[in-house]
Amino acid sequence: MAAPAEPCGLSDEAAYGACSEPDPSTKDFLFQQTMLRVKDPKKSLDFYTRILGMTLLQKFDFPTMKFSLFFLGYEDKNDIPKDKTERTPWTFSRKATLELTHNWGTENDENQSYHNGNSDPRGFGHIGIAVPDVNKACERFEELGVKFVKKPDDGKMKGLAFVQDPDGYWIEILNPKHMVTLT
Repeated sequence: MAAPAEPCGLSDEAAYGACSEPDPSTKDFLFQQTMLRVKDPKKSLDFYTRILGMTLLQKFDFPTMKFSLFFLGYEDKNDIPKDKTERTPWTFSRKATLELTHNWGTENDENQSYHNGNSDPRGFGHIGIAVPDVNKACERFEELGVKFVKKPDDGKMKGLAFVQDPDGYWIEILNPKHMVTLT
């Protein structure tokens, strides 16, 4: 009996062959948000704004359900509409925002933590942030005490890094122009 074949990824042909042409009715769809649950919104908001340079676009509170949502993105603070009736549709029309969900009280529960998806059972992996210079960004992160999973010169994939946010979620730090050398 022959040994089973070594597992491998899809060929380019198989990957593209598995895709369908988008239905015309989806032409105005856009990837709008990724949601992460956070234990302590003060720590998370500080990390994503001060460390990663994002802007808080809008906050929503749901008192009867005891949770809040914080939408962040890479937008100019001056472009955010002041009027809530304008701000809400504007927020939900931004590309690739980060939605942080805080269930009230978790910040006071020492046993509370969220699964980041990078240990068993594996699932969600990471978000990615494009930067002009990975090494400079990582030098700054190191000075600010950010926890690294992988530094730019570690491992087989040189030139990109992974850091962790206060809840342990992984964030890939990459330079788009460098990615061609990794693929």
